[in-house]
Amino acid sequence: MSASAREIAYRLAAARAVVDDAAALAMAMRPPPGGPTGTTKGMQDYFTEADGAVERLIAERMQTLFPDDGFMGEEGGTHRQGALTWVVDPIDGTSNYARGRDRWCVSLGLMDGDVPVAGVINAPALHETYVAQRGHGAFLNGKALKASTVTDARTAMVEMGWSPRVSAETYAKKVSSFMALGVMPRSGGSGALALADVASGRLDGYLEMVINLWDVAAALVLLEEAGAVASPFLRDGGLTGGTTLLATAPGLADTLSRAADVALD
Repeated sequence: MSASAREIAYRLAAARAVVDDAAALAMAMRPPPGGPTGTTKGMQDYFTEADGAVERLIAERMQTLFPDDGFMGEEGGTHRQGALTWVVDPIDGTSNYARGRDRWCVSLGLMDGDVPVAGVINAPALHETYVAQRGHGAFLNGKALKASTVTDARTAMVEMGWSPRVSAETYAKKVSSFMALGVMPRSGGSGALALADVASGRLDGYLEMVINLWDVAAALVLLEEAGAVASPFLRDGGLTGGTTLLATAPGLADTLSRAADVALD
């Protein structure tokens, strides 16, 4: 890695303030319940005016603060190269946001080369902010996070993300495998928040068969610092395109890995 822990901590503090402002902007622009509001990029894949506005705010602020850092955003408006790179999902859970629901967030991660080193996830409608720095812990509203200690799948809570890039047959097969363990997967509509829930112990596992770097850049640091186990998303192609990610409580890692047919090493 090229940056010191102090340099990363300085950037993380700045990122928290920027994400707070971005989350406030998103809240101010959030549509009322009903709708949906916005346009679709694909099946159940929404884009709202706020997605673009939030990404622009973060891109401009981070460029002003750290002009040598790279930047990658989901909506693709601004891309810059740098040894340190900010990766943003301006609104993760846009389908929820577009209907005036609460389960969505602003996610901003920092990569040092190919290594996630810090992240902020702000879910303003839930009044929750997750912060993590590699080697320095993960926190929710200032309280340290620790992954679940559950070891019995029959008591586990697992979530699955859905993507139109995965066939209905494949999705149903994964659901069936989990159900055979006594687990009924649920779906909350925000991959970043589901991964944060695994880090906090609210969930025991999360599987998404095609997920992108901007969804997970911040959450990967949370998971590592909270002691959760995750499949090698970056090694498996996550730096350049969508790929599979399984995150799990350590006591269920082998069980959920077999059920999902996703290797954890």
